[in-house]
Amino acid sequence: MSQQSTPKPRGLLSLETLAEQVQAGAIDTVVAAFPDHYGRLLGKRFDAEYFLQEVSDHGTHGCDYLLTTDMEMNPVPGYRFASWELGYGDFHLVPDLSTLRQASWLEKSALVLCDLEREHQGLVTVAPRSLLKEQVRRSAELGYQVLAASELEYYLFTTSFREAQAQGYRGLAPAGWYIEDYHLLQGSRVEEYTGAVRRHLKHSGIPVENSKGEWGLGQHEINVRYAEVLEMADRHVLYKQCMKEIADQMGLSVTFMAKFANGQAGSSSHLHLSLWREGQSAFAGTGAEGSEVFGWFLAGWIAHAEEFMPFYAPTVNSYKRYEDGSWAPTRLAWSLDNRTAGFRVVGRGQSLRIECRIPGADCNPYLAFTAALASGLDGIRRKLEPPPAFRGDIYAAQHLPRVPYTLGEACERFAQSPFVREVLGSEVQEHYAHFFHSEWQAYIRAVSDWERQRYFERI
Repeated sequence: MSQQSTPKPRGLLSLETLAEQVQAGAIDTVVAAFPDHYGRLLGKRFDAEYFLQEVSDHGTHGCDYLLTTDMEMNPVPGYRFASWELGYGDFHLVPDLSTLRQASWLEKSALVLCDLEREHQGLVTVAPRSLLKEQVRRSAELGYQVLAASELEYYLFTTSFREAQAQGYRGLAPAGWYIEDYHLLQGSRVEEYTGAVRRHLKHSGIPVENSKGEWGLGQHEINVRYAEVLEMADRHVLYKQCMKEIADQMGLSVTFMAKFANGQAGSSSHLHLSLWREGQSAFAGTGAEGSEVFGWFLAGWIAHAEEFMPFYAPTVNSYKRYEDGSWAPTRLAWSLDNRTAGFRVVGRGQSLRIECRIPGADCNPYLAFTAALASGLDGIRRKLEPPPAFRGDIYAAQHLPRVPYTLGEACERFAQSPFVREVLGSEVQEHYAHFFHSEWQAYIRAVSDWERQRYFERI
């Protein structure tokens, strides 16, 4: 991840270029979107001429209940931010015009990401993009630029989304029928889909590095080029949206569940981070293990990982990915180029970086990067020393601290953490603790097929 000057990605648009394309009839729709707590993109589609006349300068409005809903879009009681008692008013969607781009996978469409604001009150503090922007600001106060990448894995099925839902998500046909990790023949069989994704991302301002088969049946990975951390989080949610919409257009389906099925590899979202100052890596040192800043940042990231677990693993399903010997990390340790570690250090010199292997593909990248930066910057401020680098099979190291077993356990640690309260504020901590607790309670109340099959007759 050495820093190099790179040209502006193709597909990004200025307002002037957008106006020219609208005038020429090449674009007639602008999607204004923002990420919710799950990392899903919500928003509106605008007539492109109206967007240029009204929305690009003044923004638009959305109901504030969108930051208090569950997965089914049901309003959840108990939030201070928005409620029936408060009338579920509006917040303001303010386009970040640096994210304006062609959405080439959609017909005659552009897309822009928005920040959320309260009228005359600035950014909505509990919005995911606001949280990451605050950590970027704090990094800049210490003189650091943050470069990041996220590697997103997924499962592809030849069953369509509608058919999958009708089948109860059982009996789906995977796009591959044997383990295809790096296997080019199997990859060729889905190149119609994967190649389309690569090309559309490239033409939509998201540079792609590569795609490859992964360890599960029909499992793949597409890697996009690293960027400054906020831009990388934006790229992450956009390429996830692009992949779902292209799959839908082709009659396929794709899932980013952390653990789709027993016996199959989980899907991860490995996070790569490095700090830079005046064009030079602040992590680079004279030895293979980096500078003092590198060690302090790594120590802080590890030290606060348990408190921030819901930001890395936000769903009930997330914790089923953490199995020994499954390529997913289970213990909080670091090592040099060791895929059994929760924190894998890779690269040398200017390319030295930390790869955190804890987040699954279900993570919200804004929250995951927020947790990483808040933790690492605390390590720098307090000059924390990391534990010694582990060598060998970390799965076998039973003495090392383990990631939590359930979302319920992780939520309790998050809700009770003085550090989370200090770096995010009590309002944000309370808001997200309620969000994750509500997700856990929905699971606790649900009766599953597993229970019926096990207990219906024989109990």
